[in-house]
Amino acid sequence: METIKFVVHWLSYAYYLYVFGYASLFKVFQKQSMMQSMDSLGFNKTWTLGIGVGELLGVLLLLIGLYKTEFKTVGILLLFPFAIGAFTAHMAYGEYHHFYNSLMMCILSVVLLATDKNFKIII
Repeated sequence: METIKFVVHWLSYAYYLYVFGYASLFKVFQKQSMMQSMDSLGFNKTWTLGIGVGELLGVLLLLIGLYKTEFKTVGILLLFPFAIGAFTAHMAYGEYHHFYNSLMMCILSVVLLATDKNFKIII
């Protein structure tokens, strides 16, 4: 069971890092398709860059978290609201073909925190 938990955690971590990594870089480097998509959701250039920088900060914390686990947890907690916001925005504007990654990021945020041996959720 512990091996399965380990594998699920690190596969989730890799996919989480991949999705937020490319999304943040597309926003920061102002890729045309990303800028148009964000504009259609009501986010101007300033907001798009701000969101991209916030996501990039979270990605950097995830990468630092490979060496210092507390940074990984902070990175996930920072990126979780971005995932929720992306899911909400895509659903609100009827972009159902784009909501899968954001829904997956919402789910993986919880999975990553729940499977991290250095993080405890106390209810």
